[in-house]
Amino acid sequence: MENISKELWKEKLAKEADYVLLDVRTPQECAEGIQQGAIQLNIMDSQSFRNRIESLDKSKTYFVYCRSGNRSGQACQILDQLGFNKTYNLLGGMMSWDEPTVSPN
Repeated sequence: MENISKELWKEKLAKEADYVLLDVRTPQECAEGIQQGAIQLNIMDSQSFRNRIESLDKSKTYFVYCRSGNRSGQACQILDQLGFNKTYNLLGGMMSWDEPTVSPN
């Protein structure tokens, strides 16, 4: 896992070709808006979270965020323990995000 600033996050997202964007906040938090293209995986629902990440492609790059960067850091650690190759945690989470967001599906 690598903790990165929002500036580096935006730079890496623009350059990375094959990545997955994960929002690990609760559905209530996601209702406030998510980053474009994000998949919602509520880390607070630990069994569902674990089941869903086990079906993900471990060879892809994962950009993970939450509200403040704490839960997404925990999520990155879990991904790393399960053998995912490259994970990035957004420092400051959505509290530091100043770009447009979209409504979740």
